[in-house]
Amino acid sequence: MHAFQPAHRTASCWLVAIVGSLALLLATPALSRAEESNPNNYSCLGHINSGAPEAGSEEQQVEYSFYCDGPITGYQLESQIPLTGVESSPLVTNPAGNALTDTLSCSGEIPGWADNCVGAAKAGYEHVTGQFAIGSKICVEPREDPLLTVTYAYLEKGLVTQAIAGPFDLGRPLGCHPDAYSGSTRLSPRPPIKVHKKHKAKKKPAAGTKS
Repeated sequence: MHAFQPAHRTASCWLVAIVGSLALLLATPALSRAEESNPNNYSCLGHINSGAPEAGSEEQQVEYSFYCDGPITGYQLESQIPLTGVESSPLVTNPAGNALTDTLSCSGEIPGWADNCVGAAKAGYEHVTGQFAIGSKICVEPREDPLLTVTYAYLEKGLVTQAIAGPFDLGRPLGCHPDAYSGSTRLSPRPPIKVHKKHKAKKKPAAGTKS
C-alpha cells in the first residue's frame, strides 16, 4: 500500500498538471476511434468498499475501483464527505487482475472534497484501484458516495485535444447493512424507506387472575 500524501492544489492546477504530465504520452498517435469509445462519451463502472488500514492512521480508509471503455489520462473523485487523506499512487491492472506499468499520481487538498489524479491508463477496461480516507465510519450515515469524472488528452491533427466524461456515480459502500437509504445514490436519489415498527400485542391475563 502506498503512503498517503496530502497536497494543496486547486482545480486549475490539476488541469494544468494533466497536460504537463502527458508530454511523452501525447507524442504517440491517438488511438483509433474505431477501437475505442468517444472519450467525451465514455461509460465507466465502479464501486467503493472499506479499504485496508493505513499504518499510523486510525481514520476510515475507503477503497475505490473502476474501469472505463477507453483510455484515460486523469480522473477526479468528488466526495460529499471531507477527505482526510489521499493515496498517492493507485494500482492499474488489466481485466485479468495483472498489474500494469501504467501509472497514475493522485493528490488533493486535505481536508478537501476531491481526489485528483493524472497519468495514464492506456487502454480501455483497465481497472484503477486506490484509496482515500474520511473522518467517519464507512457504514455510518451519510455514507460515502463519490462521483467520478475522467479525462483523456490526445493528439488530433497535431493539436492537443482534451476530452472529459462523467460524472459517474460509484454508489454507496458495499458490505454495509441495509438501511432506510439503501438503493439511493447521489445521481439517482430516492426517498428514505419508511420502516414501520410492529407493536407487540398486550397479553391478556389468564382466567381467574386479577388484572
